[in-house]
Amino acid sequence: MHYDVAFRHQQALDPSALTTIATTLHAIQAAITDCRNAGKQLEDDPAVVLLVRHLTAVTLSRPGDMQLRHACMDQIAEIRRHPTLLTLARRGVSYDDAAKRAFHSEGRTAMRRLAEALQLAEAGFEVRSQKAGPACSGDITLHGEEVWVQLSLGALGPDRELMYRRVRGRDDHIGDRNRFASIRDLLSPDRFAGRLRRELQLSAAPASPTRLFA
Repeated sequence: MHYDVAFRHQQALDPSALTTIATTLHAIQAAITDCRNAGKQLEDDPAVVLLVRHLTAVTLSRPGDMQLRHACMDQIAEIRRHPTLLTLARRGVSYDDAAKRAFHSEGRTAMRRLAEALQLAEAGFEVRSQKAGPACSGDITLHGEEVWVQLSLGALGPDRELMYRRVRGRDDHIGDRNRFASIRDLLSPDRFAGRLRRELQLSAAPASPTRLFA
């Protein structure tokens, strides 16, 4: 049975309707699917090759390579100035599996950095991640012998993403009164650790701390 179709060849012969990167990429992807369905080699298919070449023509009106490279570098710098956690806090992660996975991954890393800044012994704390249901962010918790810090999004509003309190051991899940901070504080772990020590009156850190994380 013959599964090939003529449409991709017609598009390749007259690509005038393909005026954007998005529409051209869609045509290329559809052509590749047609080739696979027909059992043909897409690398040698004339329609696929012509459509790929047309993509080059579509991009000719864009800035030159050097300008685009500089723009990419600017975007990288912008991303580094605005960490993923801040972006996720602004947009939320509800009903977005990929965003939620990123939030929990980045959140656990940030909590471990805070533990390092607090100079907690490796065996003296744990970082827990509770993902909860699809409609909420879930939470990430740092629980030490004296300090408990939890990160979550949305429930308490902006700049109250962190809840923290002093506890008496890792079996203490109630502790003293709750205090709140912004997710931005977590991204400056040394400064936030100093705030936690002062406000919660934590024990003095060891004189010669051992770094726990690279």
